[in-house]
Amino acid sequence: MSFVFDPPPQASVAVAQSSVRFPVRRIFCVGRNYAAHAREMGNDPDREPPFFFTKPADAVIDSPCTVPYPPLTQDLHYEIELVVAIGKGGADIAPDAVMDHIWGAGVGIDLTRRDLQAEAKKMGRPWDWAKAFDLSAPMSPIVPLIDVPSLETGRIWLAVNDEIRQDADIADLIWPVRDHVAYLSRAMTLAPGDLIMTGTPAGVGAVRPGDVMTGGVDGIGEIEVTISDRG
Repeated sequence: MSFVFDPPPQASVAVAQSSVRFPVRRIFCVGRNYAAHAREMGNDPDREPPFFFTKPADAVIDSPCTVPYPPLTQDLHYEIELVVAIGKGGADIAPDAVMDHIWGAGVGIDLTRRDLQAEAKKMGRPWDWAKAFDLSAPMSPIVPLIDVPSLETGRIWLAVNDEIRQDADIADLIWPVRDHVAYLSRAMTLAPGDLIMTGTPAGVGAVRPGDVMTGGVDGIGEIEVTISDRG
């Protein structure tokens, strides 16, 4: 097969304790999946059906990393998240079969241009400009599922310059991994290489150039991201 120009490199994420990499096909993100975060964003945390937005595959960048402060914003926010990696595709997956489709898990930060998101919400527009920009998905190495102690409980946290800003437990997810992955598979067929960022707890906030974010999910991994001046 020939192309009019060389295809871009395959987006990928490191695999823990390995030289092989996890190829990324798509990145799905679950919105408002912790009740306290829903409240801090001015929303009702009742268990409404989960909703999703996406980031491009090449938004991923391996941690530790440095991310330039992005253009078009004065209000860049962090959102620490558990990430699950799909290794077996499928549609209409039953909740009790979801674990058979997960290859592994990691830790990600959903970087968000919050001022652009607020404007999009006010005008009833999509969130793409706020969420799907370059290098907006820093990611820890993916840990194979066999080495993950739990996707149901474990501390999730983020600090900025060593000051804790987010501190919760993945047991607090409104829609646990089994449920929201099953729900997503009803809307479209999941495929190997899909990543799902499962939502962020309360405590989101702004970062500026020079700030260093660290965070993690107990038993799964840690992440470190430095924000530099605009590129």
